[in-house]
Amino acid sequence: MTMSLPEEDLTCPVCCDIFTDPVLLSCSHSFCRSCLKRCWDTGLRECPVCRKRASKSSPPCNLALKNVCEALLQVRRQSSVLGEEMINCNLHGEKLKLYCLVDKQPICVVCQSSKLHKIHDCAPIEEAMLDCKDELALSLKSLQDKMNHLRTIQKASADMFEFIKSQALETQRLIKSQFEQLHQVLYQEESDRLAAVKKDEEEKISGMKKKIKELSAEVLSLIQTISVVQEQLKEDDMVLMKNFKDTQDRCKSTDPGSDDMSGLLIDVTKHLCNLKYAVWEKMLAHIDFTPVTLDPNTAHPCLILSENLTSFHYSKQPSYCPDNPERFHISAEVVAMTALGSGSHQWVVETGSNQDWLLGVVSLSVPRNAELSARPENGFWTLCSRDGEFRAMTSPPITLTLSRPPKQIKVQLDYNKGTVSFFDPAENTLIYAFIHTFTEPLLPYFYTQSSHPLRIMPEKVLVTMLHQ
Repeated sequence: MTMSLPEEDLTCPVCCDIFTDPVLLSCSHSFCRSCLKRCWDTGLRECPVCRKRASKSSPPCNLALKNVCEALLQVRRQSSVLGEEMINCNLHGEKLKLYCLVDKQPICVVCQSSKLHKIHDCAPIEEAMLDCKDELALSLKSLQDKMNHLRTIQKASADMFEFIKSQALETQRLIKSQFEQLHQVLYQEESDRLAAVKKDEEEKISGMKKKIKELSAEVLSLIQTISVVQEQLKEDDMVLMKNFKDTQDRCKSTDPGSDDMSGLLIDVTKHLCNLKYAVWEKMLAHIDFTPVTLDPNTAHPCLILSENLTSFHYSKQPSYCPDNPERFHISAEVVAMTALGSGSHQWVVETGSNQDWLLGVVSLSVPRNAELSARPENGFWTLCSRDGEFRAMTSPPITLTLSRPPKQIKVQLDYNKGTVSFFDPAENTLIYAFIHTFTEPLLPYFYTQSSHPLRIMPEKVLVTMLHQ
């Protein structure tokens, strides 16, 4: 309550000090009881402030004001005691003039002579205070640096949170797009096969209609012949004998129709035999298999990857992506998603008109936020094209002489044998081969600063049936 009123509102207008036993006049002014008595002892019984005459009765005590003033005085007394305790030794009552550098606390001269601090190094309190302020200032700066670092991480985390959501939406969109393509292939195959059954049905029905028509004509002809024979049997003997030859010839000319009914039904087996396998085998023509898939979480912001993660090119306008540890931050590099730690692997990269690239493999542990030369001692085994020259990135690099610039480069890794080989697949000629004993998994590696794309070529899928 004392903090809600300024101190001048708690001061007597007569003695200019905090009220002591304040009384309240009818004019609403308050005074110390003793101060008001001294004023009235001069002769006039009026308010010392507004000069309004006061009643002859004794003015009442202003209890509310009295309580506030007593609380303020109590606070002042406590502050005074605390101040004394802060500058004086609690044990000896002497002023704190020294600072113990061992125990990190202020002491008096008596404390310095005691057993507790006798062998400790001490400094004057003023000198130690400057050192403490300097040390706290350094600690404050360190804390502020930590706070700034945490805020940076916090912002990066918030950005990554939003990026993850956009990643999920984009990945779902691409999955739906690819499944829609597969669905379209299935729907078209279904439509073609249903149309084939319909066509087969129409052909078989047309053949049956023709067959039925022929049989109907034969039946009608036979009915007429039977009728003629029956009429002849009713004629006189001589008439019968005269017409016998014609009647007999007519009977012989009525040959029975063919009763061969084979091949008239729909060949259901042709339409249903291994249907799912046949459709799946046909779908292979619409499906690409790429032995190496790029990892977008490692791509430098200036590299633009295709939707199927098999090609990329350089852009001067970097795209937004989080500053995650897996990403290359210094140069325009990207690696594949699968680490290769054994066996033999190969992939073909279409370079086309791109003349600024590095291709090969890189160690899994290569740092992503440092600029390193692409050398085997740094974990790189690569082939380089720059300014119309081809170099094997050894230490130092070796300039290669090629009969013609290849449009494709085949990279072949045999991890167990310790070889990384580069071929021109058009002529199946070896360009260069590294030999090294690998001690950790490798990642397919790519670099470019060209707007012309590099593309990992798909491979054909072969289906082999195993007969048991």
